[in-house]
Formats: sequence, C-alpha cells, structure tokens
Amino acid sequence: PRGCPEGDEFLTKENVRVGLLFASKALVQLLVNPSVGALTNRIGYHIPMFIGFTIMFLSTVMFAFSGTYTLLFIARALQGVGSSFSSVAGLGMLASVYTDDFERGSAMGIALGGLALGVLIGAPFGSIMYEFVGKSSPFLVLAFLALLDGALQLCILQPSRICPESTQATPMATLLRDPYILVAAGALCFSNMGVAMLEPTLPIWMMQTMCSPQWQLGMAFLPASISYLIGTNLFGILANRMGRWLCSMIGMAVVGASLLCVPLATNIYGLIGPNAGLGFAIGMVDSSMMPIMGYLVDLRHTSAYGTVYAIADVAFCMGFAIGPSTAGAIVRAVGFPWLMVIIGVTNLAYAPLCWALRSPPAREEKMAILSQEGPMQTKSYTRQKSLQEFPLVDNSDVEDKNVE
Repeated sequence: PRGCPEGDEFLTKENVRVGLLFASKALVQLLVNPSVGALTNRIGYHIPMFIGFTIMFLSTVMFAFSGTYTLLFIARALQGVGSSFSSVAGLGMLASVYTDDFERGSAMGIALGGLALGVLIGAPFGSIMYEFVGKSSPFLVLAFLALLDGALQLCILQPSRICPESTQATPMATLLRDPYILVAAGALCFSNMGVAMLEPTLPIWMMQTMCSPQWQLGMAFLPASISYLIGTNLFGILANRMGRWLCSMIGMAVVGASLLCVPLATNIYGLIGPNAGLGFAIGMVDSSMMPIMGYLVDLRHTSAYGTVYAIADVAFCMGFAIGPSTAGAIVRAVGFPWLMVIIGVTNLAYAPLCWALRSPPAREEKMAILSQEGPMQTKSYTRQKSLQEFPLVDNSDVEDKNVE
C-alpha cells in the first residue's frame, strides 16, 4: 500500500528462508564446539586456530561464487565449523596466557572488540558493496584479508607445534552441572538472541514499513556495532571494578528495554537509539561473562579452558541458532512488534539471575589452594606464567622449571 518494491506476502515468506540461512552457521557451530574443546585440551590452541582460518577462507570464497540458496546454505554451515575452531581456541588461548583475572578481562575485552569491529564494518560494507559493485565483491575482499590473517598465524603462533594442556580438563558433563556456569551461559545466550532475531527480521520489516533501499538495511545495524565496540573495550576494564555480575545484570536489563523500543521506530533514524543501546548492553554482558567463565573454572574446577569456552561458545551459538530460526515463524504468526516484546521481556526476566554470580563459592578441593595463595582478590589460581616472553609462544617447559 505504501509503494514498497515487494509485496508483503513475499517478504513474510522470506523471513523463514533468511532466518534458516542465518541459523545454519550457529547450529553447526553448536554441534562442533564440544569436539573442538576436547581437541584443544589434547593438542593446544594454535593448530585449531589455523584450521579455523583455513575453513573460514574456503567458506568465504564459496560465498562469493554461490548462485543458489543451497550453495549459500552449505557455505554458511561451513562457516560455522571454521568459527567453532577459531573462537574456542582463541578464547581458551587468552585465558591460559592471562592467568590474572584483571588482565584476562582486559584481553578478552580487546578480543571481543575485534569481533565488534568485524560486525561494525561487515553489515554496512556488505550492503553498500552489494548495491553498487555486486554480490561477490565483499566476499573477495574478505578472502584476501583472511589470507593475511593466515600469514600472521604462521609467523606468530607456529601452528605446527602440539602443546597440550598441562592439567587434565574437567569433563564437559561436570561443567554443565555447575549452576554458576549455567547462569553465565544463559546470560550469553539470551542477550545475544535479541540481536540474532533482529538480523534476519529487521531488514524485512524495514522494507515493509519504511520502504528502505538496500543500502539502508545494513546501515541500520551500524549504531549497534559502534556501541558494541565501545562497550566491550570499556567494560573489559570497568566490569572488574564494578563487579561483573552487576555489569551483566544491568546489561541484560538494557538489552530488554532496547528491544522493546525497536518497533516504535518509523524510519531508520528512529532505530539509532534502540540499536545503539542494544549493542552497548550486549557488549557489557559479553565482556563480563567471557572472563567469568575462566574465573569459575579456576575457582571451582581444573584450570584448563578449552572445554568451558566451548560451553560459552555453545551458549552464544544457541542464541544465534534459536533466534533466527524461530524469529521468522514468530513474525509470520504474531508480527515483528510482538517478537520484540517476547525477547525483550525474556531478557528483563533473566537479568536478576546474574545476582547468583556475585560471590560464587569455591569447591572444597580448591579451598586449600586459595588459602595458600591469599584472598580471592589476587584473582590468579593457576601457576603464574611468565609474561616477559612473547605471550602467544608456548614456553611450558621453561615455565615448569621456573615453578619448581
């Protein structure tokens, strides 16, 4: 009725197809993560990271030259395998190198800032290149950048070396029975599910209600990406001082409020405030919960990080698997505004559970270690690794001799 380029019925049906395409990556990543976590405990983090780069490069090239929905679906699923290797190995490596809790939080804030930078550039870059150059162009640029990343990994990480964890990892089943780890994982899942539901449905809703051109569909996510970049870097440091449980609780409340405000927008400018608040709040939650995962393993289990960050990535991926795959069906059933109400209220209701992470108790077998090392404020529960060496190069033999 407003002269939009496509009929409402066509766009409503596309919600489901686009949602499944988005969700396929997260679903595959969800299934692969446990195996990657076990693999990192056996051979270390460097080789899995390089495997992840290789798969991601192949996926990007496939995206550039795929001309059917089936090929795009396969490329997206392959991307999930590569992301699993890269994210689990990367977070585990940071947790093992930075054993001090404050330094770990800062390092993970920077790493999540790198994720935010990719999202920041990706959506507007992809939509503008698609509009004015063609579908293949953004993926070819990404493939070139992926090659540079692979070259840096070869030079710095030396991915041919096998460096297994020095301690036996806690089984995943044991970690999944830990209520504190489950609370942290739930916060990651539900906070990211909001933006996961927006990704496939917001552009189509904009086309239906605002008659937005192609280039605006990616630009709508720009405020969220910028604020996420700011939030992860800012609260990577501040969250440790104000309390990560409090930071995540406030973040989830702001996520819920921002999602409730999205349907109130009547043009792209009305989306700036809600999307900026959403990105900033998710940055608060992610930069708090990722270090908490390592902290909980140090406090209550053995200090091997591949498995717990596989759980963290599973939680993250559940949000991005359940969100897009169900969002299209919910929009068809009750409409986009009610979708935002459902996920917004879910985040508001979950936020108080973050109180449980305020002061998690240590397991009995950890109490003796903690009492010898001093009060919990030392925030370092494993043997201290010398950071005078380049932190990404494993010197476990030398470190063991120094400890002795």
